[in-house]
Amino acid sequence: MRKSFVLYGCWALFLATTALQSVRLEAQTSTGSIRGVVSDSSGRPLSGVEVVARNVAAGVQRSTTSSDRGFYSMPGLTPAEYELVYRRIGFAPEGRRVQVQIGQVLTLDATLAASAVELQEIVVAAAPVVETRTSEVATNVSQAQIERLPTPSRNFLDLAALTPGVTVTEDRINGNTRTFSAGGQDPNAVNLFVDGTSLKNDLTGGGVAGQDNSKGSPFPRNAIQEYRVISQNFKAEYQKSSSAIITATTRSGANVWSGNVFFSYQDKGLVALDTFQRADQALNPTTFTEPEYSRYLGGVSVGGPIIQDRLHFFGAYEGNYQNRANRVNITPPPAGAFPALDTVNLTGFNGNFQAPFRETLLFGKLSYAVTPNSSAELSLSNRHESELRDFDLRRAFQFAQDFGNKVLVGQLKYSYFSGPWLNEAKVDYSRFRRGFVPNTPGLPVRAFRFNGSNDEFRIGSYESTQDFIQKRLGFRNDLTYSGFQAAGQHVFKLGASLDLAQYDVFKDNNGTATFAYA
Repeated sequence: MRKSFVLYGCWALFLATTALQSVRLEAQTSTGSIRGVVSDSSGRPLSGVEVVARNVAAGVQRSTTSSDRGFYSMPGLTPAEYELVYRRIGFAPEGRRVQVQIGQVLTLDATLAASAVELQEIVVAAAPVVETRTSEVATNVSQAQIERLPTPSRNFLDLAALTPGVTVTEDRINGNTRTFSAGGQDPNAVNLFVDGTSLKNDLTGGGVAGQDNSKGSPFPRNAIQEYRVISQNFKAEYQKSSSAIITATTRSGANVWSGNVFFSYQDKGLVALDTFQRADQALNPTTFTEPEYSRYLGGVSVGGPIIQDRLHFFGAYEGNYQNRANRVNITPPPAGAFPALDTVNLTGFNGNFQAPFRETLLFGKLSYAVTPNSSAELSLSNRHESELRDFDLRRAFQFAQDFGNKVLVGQLKYSYFSGPWLNEAKVDYSRFRRGFVPNTPGLPVRAFRFNGSNDEFRIGSYESTQDFIQKRLGFRNDLTYSGFQAAGQHVFKLGASLDLAQYDVFKDNNGTATFAYA
């Protein structure tokens, strides 16, 4: 049976925050902000101070000017290390270097000393800046942590477990789910945003597209710059979640071409026996063999300039190739119990059979500094998985299903910045597809159990074919004003979003004849 649904959704949001509330209101935050007050050595606010922030790696500059109250704001900064310089005629310039992380709003006040002659610009390293004003309960996972805290599966979601209250499913050899959850709720209550685009699975559960029935990763880890796990008090603009949000930003190219290559290997000799295997080994010490298993992880990433300080490219690939043996051990019924099965060599179905898993993750991105006050990004990611599964001790290898998982996401973003104003526009397209077909089609299913046992043995084709397709075209625009000051700093935001979604569901659970013997 095939069903198709087309949904149209839109929303508008207006939010204001006071000094006692969070001042973070970027669009489904994949950026950060810097703001503060510039004053002279007597503490008097200075107007007309030029504030320049230069991305150290990419060379892209952003600038603004302080107001009559000495206040300046730079919203929508790409997470990176910045050189920040304050200049005004008659005062010695001040410089500092600061790391801006995803979702952070850093308050950096500056004091300029009077000087008859403008001194040469000097950039000095500053102490780490701590974000002190936010209502969100969140944990930032930095690029250094992503690179230096290895996990066997290289699933970047593994590090979400650093956040209190967040649970990530274990990387198990026999596992087929890699989800995360929080606040005592199931994985359906979470959402993942990559560069502001939602990877929410609307059809088959699990929260994140593809993760409810896959041992793979939703995105190449070597393409993630950093991410923020928000477990409580996130804004209404983060839709389709009631427990936790992960918002990630991807890496961009810099002014110097660079890249990395990695490879890792794991086999059965590096994996301990589980409880059932140890019991089997104790009962059959001479015939016991450890199931075959191997996992190869490899990847490459490269990024650099196409036009210095203006146009940059970044691309990444990761592969996850696993081979494991599932054991089939069908016990034949007593002779004559089911005459129709007496002529079938049921023990011939027994043995260890390979269950290969293959995953390919691709990502590409162009970043363009259109003007000193505007930027654009174009990116495309693709995930492709295949696996033979669902055969085991009581189900023959011919009963296996050929499982597939595909995720495609493309997006174009444009940001314009003028003083305390920030406008962010985005259009994205996503297509999630998950399904399976019988690996050996055309055979009738024969299922039997005997001696009152609940164990049911099966031979023949897998009895079901399913296909789930979720497509979405999204348009979004967010306008933020962060220059209003009255009894503290305030942020005003107006946003609108339109999603055109289509769902196609195909299920054929009775396409194969089934004969049951009991």
